[in-house]
Amino acid sequence: MPPESSVSTSSYRRTALYSALAVGALAVAGLLVWQGFTAAGNPVPDAPNTSAAVAVLDIGVLTFREGLECVLVLSAITASMTGTAGSFRRPIAWGAGVAFLATIATWFAVIGILGALSQNISALHIQAATGLVAIVVLLIVMNWFFHKIYWTGWIGLHTRKKQGLVKSAADPETSRSRVFIGLALLGFTSLYREGFEVVLFLQSYRLRLGSAVVLDGVSIGLVLTAIVAVLAFVAHQRLPYKKMLVLTGVMLGAVLLVMVGEEAQEMQLAHWLPTTTIHALPQLFPGWAGLWFSVFPTVETLAAQLLAGLLVIASFFMARGAKAKN
Repeated sequence: MPPESSVSTSSYRRTALYSALAVGALAVAGLLVWQGFTAAGNPVPDAPNTSAAVAVLDIGVLTFREGLECVLVLSAITASMTGTAGSFRRPIAWGAGVAFLATIATWFAVIGILGALSQNISALHIQAATGLVAIVVLLIVMNWFFHKIYWTGWIGLHTRKKQGLVKSAADPETSRSRVFIGLALLGFTSLYREGFEVVLFLQSYRLRLGSAVVLDGVSIGLVLTAIVAVLAFVAHQRLPYKKMLVLTGVMLGAVLLVMVGEEAQEMQLAHWLPTTTIHALPQLFPGWAGLWFSVFPTVETLAAQLLAGLLVIASFFMARGAKAKN
């Protein structure tokens, strides 16, 4: 049995993690309530600095979710790298570091591409287009059936590649550079895949609210991810990844509905969608309903949010059905 001191230390660290997450959640909730009373109203895409607190929360949750998945994949890859095999962790860490830098470079590259397009296309059309991309990314992230395949297939593929590279390292005919590059590529793909999704998702917020809001949200998500990474890779804690992913999945469900409502309204402003007002509803919707949840009294926005919610729920039951068959 493990020493009592190590058990108590493990329990303390886990309690500290949950306490930090709870404090962060309460702080964000307080900020949202404060803004709701001081700046009530519906977010308008061409008005800067609208619903910034909601955007920071959305971005923070998505960044943390993607970071959590990256930590999960890297943990699965490095789980058996103990003792003399611990040296194989270094190229994986190098690959993940390069992927982080590549993600930053991708951010600026995408900004440059959108900037070039803005010279010939109106801002509202670009916002509507980037919003659609963000919705697609979020629907993939929120698709429970996809993630069942992802967690078993993607992680399994990386694990098999890692096992093959580690095994080949024992062969004197295998060059050390080949093993290093192979493990570095595993680390690179594990992080860059998540980073690329986040970059695409963030463009809609950047165009609508500016880079400062995006930086605030990403910083929150990265700090939470760093806490989990330190506990997983430095303190070697066995974290409840599935429970954490489910919790962040529920939070992202709310983010999805907000983004779909905003995107539908942006498409209405760009005249991509008609605007059919439900005249019996405006008096029932307080100003903060639009600010917090992008709930607007139009057929198109409410139908889009309903459809998005049904897609997520359907994917959840598809994943459960597939699990029951196995």
